[in-house]
Amino acid sequence: MRVFDELCPAPPYWDLDWARVREALPWVRDLTGVEQDPVHHAEGDVETHTRMACEALAGLSAWRARPVAERVRLFAAVLLHDVAKPLCTRRGEDGRVTAHGHSRRGDLVARRLLWESSETAGSRPRESSHAEVEWREHVAALVRHHQVPFWALERPDLRRIAFRASLLARNDDLVLLATADILGRRCGDTSEVLENIGLYGEYCAEQRCLDRPRDFPSDHARFWFFRKPDRDPDYAAHDDTRLTVTVMSGLPGAGKDTWIEHDRPGVPVVGLDALRAELGVRPTADQRPVAAAAHERAREHLRAGRSFVWNATNVSRSMRDRCVDLAAAYRARVEIVSVEAPPRVLRARLDRRRSPVPAAAVERLVRRWECPDPTEAHRLILRVTG
Repeated sequence: MRVFDELCPAPPYWDLDWARVREALPWVRDLTGVEQDPVHHAEGDVETHTRMACEALAGLSAWRARPVAERVRLFAAVLLHDVAKPLCTRRGEDGRVTAHGHSRRGDLVARRLLWESSETAGSRPRESSHAEVEWREHVAALVRHHQVPFWALERPDLRRIAFRASLLARNDDLVLLATADILGRRCGDTSEVLENIGLYGEYCAEQRCLDRPRDFPSDHARFWFFRKPDRDPDYAAHDDTRLTVTVMSGLPGAGKDTWIEHDRPGVPVVGLDALRAELGVRPTADQRPVAAAAHERAREHLRAGRSFVWNATNVSRSMRDRCVDLAAAYRARVEIVSVEAPPRVLRARLDRRRSPVPAAAVERLVRRWECPDPTEAHRLILRVTG
């Protein structure tokens, strides 16, 4: 986004104009006065910490040595890394301030902010909308994983975490973000945490996933690595798939039906909208009968070894996982098609519908929107319409 280009510290002085940042980004002002645990954040509120983390980033020689586009992307991630704390901060009965879940929630908030601001603040000149979405998702993934290097060496599933981060963003970016996060605090001795961050970087280098996506022998090997614990990532799994299930994902009005008509003509479709009409279930009613009917139709195709399209919003990973789990059980090759459109285009399309989707329902979906990633399927297809 152009706004981050303009605000990012640059040579020769690498100064951060925080007043301009606050003026340009309303969500930064929302961080003002949000409390933090004084043991880990003696510097003050979330805004103060975010400013200090940005200043720390600007002082890192490793960040200054990066190409300008990478510097801007990391700067955006540091600005956004605690953006969900106003939504997650609680004071317990013991008086302690906590912000549990702010990294995962931050992924959702960052995605929405960047999606909405892309048409109001102007877009970076890139090759395509596809590249712009990849930029947004890289930043959102860094926000989601920004605490990983602090404690990763204690996790039994460290390899999967590091590999996933490498496929969604870059672990060397994560190391710089975590370093700036720690240096942007006043919390006593930080040497142990900084050492952990350094060890995480060394681990990723050993695992061939520090500055690049972790490679796998095939898409089938990658798919099953993230579905089976303790699987060897270098095992060239035999591809025994017998059909293809295309799982659609996208907000209402994004263009899923149009994509299916154009790219999968003649392929059977299990569509939730069609099932709702068939069963007489309104969009605001209990959707469990519709979901049950969709799964039964899907099983009919799977038992017959017949490829089909699963057409639903599927904006959250948990919803997609239900489709993917069923497909994988029948030895299906899974492709996820993520379709999206700019907010203004989306609103205009929904307004033109004969049976409009309630605004409240769309808002609920936007709040839960998790863009699909390469760990979920054999193949990920991204389409930006409008």
